[in-house]
Amino acid sequence: MAEPRDLQRKMQRTVLACVGIVAGMGGLAYASVPLYDLFCKVTGFAGTPIVREGNAANVMDRTISVRFDANVSPGLRWTFQPETPEVKVKLGETTTVLYKVTNTDTKPSTAIATYNVQPDLAGTYFSKLECFCFTEQTLQPGETVESAVVFYIDPRLVKDGDVKDLSSITLSYTYFPSKGGQPVAEAAAPATKPIVQ
Repeated sequence: MAEPRDLQRKMQRTVLACVGIVAGMGGLAYASVPLYDLFCKVTGFAGTPIVREGNAANVMDRTISVRFDANVSPGLRWTFQPETPEVKVKLGETTTVLYKVTNTDTKPSTAIATYNVQPDLAGTYFSKLECFCFTEQTLQPGETVESAVVFYIDPRLVKDGDVKDLSSITLSYTYFPSKGGQPVAEAAAPATKPIVQ
C-alpha cells in the first residue's frame, strides 16, 4: 500500500516542478524586453548610446567624424533631417546638432524617434547628454520643430582595441508613428488589400 502513495507524491512533485518551470519561463519571457532594453542602455550594447548627466571627460586632440542619419517609417508623412550630415569632433568635446522635423500631412500626427549607433561597438563610447528620442511628439499639419541632440565621444575609446582606430561613427534616428509613448508598428505597415479575383 505504501508504494502507490509514494508514487502519487512523486507525480505531484513532478507536476508542481513542471508548473513552476513553465511559470518561471513565462515570467522571464515577459521581463526580457525591458531587461534587454535596460542592459543596452547601461552597457551601450547593440549600438545603444549611453545617456549621461554631464561631461567630465577631458578633451583630446584626436578627432572623429560623426555622421547623422534621419529616417521616417512608411505611413508617417513627416520629413526629418539633420542640420548637417556630418561633423568632426574631438574626443571628449561636447557637441550640439539640430534636427528639423516637419509634418507634411493634412492632419495632426504623433510619432516617436528611436536611435542607434554604428558600428555597434561604438555605442559604449557615444554619450548623449540631451536627446529628443523616445519622447512622443505631436505635430500639426505643416508644423516644423527643431530638436537638439547633445553628445560627446568618450575618450576611453582610444583604449579599446576593437574601436581605437575608428575614424567615423553614424548616429541613426528613425521616427515611427506612436500611441501612448510607444512606437506603433502596425501603423507603419502598409494596409493589406483583399485579393479580388
